[in-house]
Amino acid sequence: MKAILIFIGLLFVLVWSVPRTILSIQFDRNCTGYLKRAADANTVELAKAQLAIAIQYARAHGDTAGFTSVLYRTPDEDVGFWFSNLTASLQELESLKLDASPLERSNMLMKLRETLLDQGTKSVGVTTPDGISVFPHNMAWAFFGWLAMVFGAGLICIPISYLLAEY
Repeated sequence: MKAILIFIGLLFVLVWSVPRTILSIQFDRNCTGYLKRAADANTVELAKAQLAIAIQYARAHGDTAGFTSVLYRTPDEDVGFWFSNLTASLQELESLKLDASPLERSNMLMKLRETLLDQGTKSVGVTTPDGISVFPHNMAWAFFGWLAMVFGAGLICIPISYLLAEY
């Protein structure tokens, strides 16, 4: 019986964490990766192409408006601002004249890099709202995650404490 409870606890955690991890990887591969490539691009044309791919993915998946917040809204979780910022960046790149000077092109690429990336204490990361990989279902994922952690931890810890009490 104890082994069954441990198995059920682990199953709760796995049913939540595996799909959540897969969704995160898919978002990184199809959006965040292209945003990073746009930020690293050495030419305006290359940056436009990479940014357009990321915007197309975000638009196709409905990542254009709303908040990823679960309990309360904060500005860093505003999907609408993030998406508008991406599209505005692409429009600026497209409006750059073909005969723009190398300095203008370089300044545009530096501005794009500053827009797309966040400098952390130890590393540089792509600017995205937290939890965007499961947007717009953040509330459902959070609720199921809390249940999985509570029941999973409970079903695992209780039998283990009984096992330890027997010795």
